[in-house]
Amino acid sequence: MARVEVDGVGINYEVTGDGRPVVLLHGFPDTGRLWRNQVPALAEGGFRVIVPDLRGYGQSAKPAEVDAYSLPLLVGDVMGVLADAGVEKAHVVGHDWGAALAWAMGALTPQLVDHLVALSVGNPATFLRTLEQHEKSWYMLLFQFPELAERWLSQDDWANFRTWSHHPDADAVIAELEANGSLTAGLNWYRANIPPESWVNPPMELPPVPAPTMGVWSTGDIALTEVQMTDSAKSVSGPWRYERLDGPGHWMQLEAPDRVSSLLLDFLPC
Repeated sequence: MARVEVDGVGINYEVTGDGRPVVLLHGFPDTGRLWRNQVPALAEGGFRVIVPDLRGYGQSAKPAEVDAYSLPLLVGDVMGVLADAGVEKAHVVGHDWGAALAWAMGALTPQLVDHLVALSVGNPATFLRTLEQHEKSWYMLLFQFPELAERWLSQDDWANFRTWSHHPDADAVIAELEANGSLTAGLNWYRANIPPESWVNPPMELPPVPAPTMGVWSTGDIALTEVQMTDSAKSVSGPWRYERLDGPGHWMQLEAPDRVSSLLLDFLPC
């Protein structure tokens, strides 16, 4: 385990294997542990796999201020990890909030991004474009309320979290959230980047992504529509590829690990 300080915020990360670098970015409410099935497959496939616990999670720092979780600062964290690891350019793979972060990197720091893969979450420009996606994202409004959201998720042995998320690794994730005090920090990603006014105002404007990009969506995802991913093609100026996985839910890395690993190995040049 390595650690880098980025403007006073400590970010822990692990490196496995040798070869062309690929960084894997998790989302809510996970840590880098989410990628445990993909890391060995990518390392064996000839990649140097870099997996951070993003700001607010695991052993990484958890600033108290909501604004500390804005996307530009999160991009800076990944830039700091890559620089600390001696990497000038990497494949960037993200899931959930990690996918939003990957999109931001592809648009704002294209010089760092070799190939980009977004799992589940499409480009910010297309995310809340449809009424159906607004309906599926009801929980994001609930998450805006400090203490109320934390209580709703964790009360009665995390009953609402278990029912709402359908997380296949719920017990381990809950244990990590409790042990590391990560729940409020994780919710601050929503509070900093999707405040209520963003639901009615135009979406975040980002430059088109020049890197070859693959979007992957799974049919069992309860929170995300297919169109918010397929329409992301309009935000990519480089080559675009779309893959639909039939069956898995939101956490496709855990529910269909071999299929996800195979897609990554097929798309990412090593």
